[in-house]
Amino acid sequence: MKKIRIEKKRELGKVVQTILDEYKEFRIFAFYGELGSGKTTTIQEICKGLNMKDLVTSPTFSIVNEYRSENDEVVYHFDFYRIKKIEEVFDVGYEDYFYSGDYCFIEWPELIEGILPADTIPVNIEVGAGEVRIFWFDK
Repeated sequence: MKKIRIEKKRELGKVVQTILDEYKEFRIFAFYGELGSGKTTTIQEICKGLNMKDLVTSPTFSIVNEYRSENDEVVYHFDFYRIKKIEEVFDVGYEDYFYSGDYCFIEWPELIEGILPADTIPVNIEVGAGEVRIFWFDK
């Protein structure tokens, strides 16, 4: 298990580098953390690191957002906070996204754990005092 402690939001680059360098062969990342822990902010920073040209916002109401880079690479950003039934995820066509080979960043994955691919990288975010966040990767 790998742990990264950051004291300030501006240190999120450490997490971005870990994901893009140490987990470069993986494409699906599941972000676990309480409301306000920094899941969306972390995904925004990762998308900056991937040179996404689109505005990165939480897909709370749309369930999934698609972002593109200058090179036309795609990132999918999911937020399952508001789903009531797993059928909603089936209706979105999750398999097309999860098995596309493109990056998929998932907020509130605990609501769909039964359908997450086996090679999903869990990213846990623990909230400390002030801006302190502790990220740990289970794989």
